[in-house]
Parts: sequence; C-alpha cells; structure tokens
Amino acid sequence: MKDIYILGIESSCDETSASIVKNGREEIATVISSQIDIHKDFGGVVPEIASRHHVKNITIVLEECLQKANMKMEEIDAIAITYGPGLIGSLLVGLEAAKTLSFIYNKPLIPVHHIAGHIYANSLVQELEFPLLAVVVSGGHTELIEMKEHYRFKKIGGTLDDAIGECYDKVARVIGLEYPGGPKLDKLSTEGKDTYKLPIPLKDNSYNFSFSGLKSAVINLVHNENQRKNEIRQADLATSFQNVVVKSITSKVKKAVLEKNIKHIIIAGGVAANRVLRKSMQELAEELGVELSVPPIKYCTDNAAMIAAAGYYAYLDKRIGSLNLNSKSQDTLK
Repeated sequence: MKDIYILGIESSCDETSASIVKNGREEIATVISSQIDIHKDFGGVVPEIASRHHVKNITIVLEECLQKANMKMEEIDAIAITYGPGLIGSLLVGLEAAKTLSFIYNKPLIPVHHIAGHIYANSLVQELEFPLLAVVVSGGHTELIEMKEHYRFKKIGGTLDDAIGECYDKVARVIGLEYPGGPKLDKLSTEGKDTYKLPIPLKDNSYNFSFSGLKSAVINLVHNENQRKNEIRQADLATSFQNVVVKSITSKVKKAVLEKNIKHIIIAGGVAANRVLRKSMQELAEELGVELSVPPIKYCTDNAAMIAAAGYYAYLDKRIGSLNLNSKSQDTLK
C-alpha cells in the first residue's frame, strides 16, 4: 500500500503551525510559531492581533516545514486544514493558504474539526482501540466523545457553561497568576494543601459538566478574604480548586466507561498537559482495567501534526472539501 503524506495547517487561535504526517501515525516535520509572548501583555488572546501575525507567519511556517521534511509540495497527497471552531480571523488565514495550495498543486483539501485534531493527536503515539472515550479538555471545550470506529464521533456530554481551560485561566488571574494562567496554576498546586472548601459542580447522573459555579465560588472566596484583610494562600487555593475540577471530570469519565463498555480512554486538548489530571486519569484507568492514552506535552496544545493525523483518517473516509469551504467560529464535531 502506498504511503500517504498529509500536510496539516493549523491557525485556529494564536499558533501558526504546519506539519507533514505519514499514514496518520508518523510525524515527519512540524513547525509552530507561537504568539504567547505577544498576547501576554493583554492577559489573553486579542483576535485582531492574532490574525495579523498569522498573515505574517503562514508562508514562512509552510516553507520551513517543507524544508525540514526535505519534501516538495508535489510529494504531498492531501492538505488538511482546521476550518473551525476558533477565532474566525485566524481560521481564515490558514484556510486561504490551504485553498491556494490545493488549487495550485491540485491536491485534495481535507476539512478537519479542531477537536478531531486534538483527539487524533493520540494516534501519533498509540493505535486507537474501540470503543473509545475521548475526554476533551481545552480552553474552549470540555466534552466526552464516544467513538466506535475511526472518524465517527458521538458527543455524550459537555460543559453547560465555562470550558475547563477558560475556568483555569480565570481562577489563575483572580489569585494573581499571569497569563497563560492554567499551567502556572497546575504547577503551583503541587506546592499547596487542600485546605479551602469549594463546591463540587453538577453532581448528577448526566455526563455533563459545569464550571461557572466553581469559578464564582473562588472569586467570592478571594473577595471575602480580601475584605477581611486575610492573606490568600495561593498554593492551597490552587490545590483545592484543582482537586475539585479533577474529581468532577474523573467521576463522569468513570460513569461513562462503565456504562458504555469503553476499552480505551484518551485525553485530548490543552488541559491534557495538566499533571494532576494525567495522574488521576492513570489511576482511574488502572482501577477500571482499561487502556489510557495521554499525548506528549507537545501534542496537547494547538499544533498542525494533530490536524494532519486527523486529516489522514478523514482522507480515507473521503471527506474532501471544495474550494468554497469556509471557516466556522463555532461548529459541532460530527
């Protein structure tokens, strides 16, 4: 069987990335241009600034990726592109670059949902085994996705309000950590003790999550302590918050694994880099006797290797896009 080389392009937020992946499993070359330092001064990503920097970086990133792989566009079989969800201006930069290459070199254009990319980041390190449960945890998403075969997604639960990554960043800001706050809060929590009492959100029989109440509880706690002139023990609050979040996620995952006869759990998204979540999920997988995949840190945050990996399976499924393809800031994984 002929090897399939997919060029992936990712520009949904503040990373401009290109990657070439062979047969959906082998990363040949990846280049990422990050804008974290640019948006740091604003305490978060500024959409217009992000899209401008994508315009500056996209050609450089693509050329560098091909050079790194020692390949030419003629050797690429298809171009996988993140069409959504994400920041619309950022998405359009990557999409127009992908459509241009598709037209010039007569290569199939493969639309990839951003979350499908995060899920398939795991295939770069381990073969996926079905039925599978993808635990999607990122700045914009908190979802449980059931998969019974490749590129067939069924959402069985999700957040009713804030995404987990968004909640991490807001709580980090409240307790005085600079952007990006999530990783800093995770690191700080290893130095503290679980001494603050916080509510466990949405303790019900559904597969859904809710984090807005927890976020509000932390904000109110900090406000009240400041009013009383009490010092906030940052590390302890980080530990207490993180323990509640992880407990909320693992309890829902355990329920889904038992009720859906899941054989393989994968963690996907930027928050998959969280050390406490990784450890707790490993303990849960061992308790339930199921396989667990956790992508390396480099595949947790946005990158084009995951888009190229997902694009390979979409290509096999004949999900070919036209040059009329448009970006979507919001879209359901299907």
